[in-house]
Amino acid sequence: MKKANLSNIYRDYIACLNQQDWPRLEQFVDDEARHNGQRLGISGYRAMLEKDFYEIPDLYFHIQLLVADPPYIAGRLEFNCAPKGKFLGLPVNGRKVSFTENVFYEFRREKIFEVWSVIDKAAIEAQL
Repeated sequence: MKKANLSNIYRDYIACLNQQDWPRLEQFVDDEARHNGQRLGISGYRAMLEKDFYEIPDLYFHIQLLVADPPYIAGRLEFNCAPKGKFLGLPVNGRKVSFTENVFYEFRREKIFEVWSVIDKAAIEAQL
């Protein structure tokens, strides 16, 4: 897999998320997908994302930084959104917050197999 190809696949994946095009998600996510060490599979992965969009109606994934080293992608995603209630245990309750997520992906057969993700919770706490 070439760097440019993997980067394009990832950008298409992010577009899929932002459009909430859930039927197309299986094009990007492996049936055995894992998130932070927990096996979710495609159905669990989709449920996680649907829950995120339900709890954060204005959720939008913005790629701030992207590095490809096949079969891995590393990214820094930027968010400016207003979670409805508690978010990461914090009482955001509809206030607009800005934060980043550092995320690493392992791809297998051009699909996301493993995701490691860390959200900058301290940035949110500083805004509340």
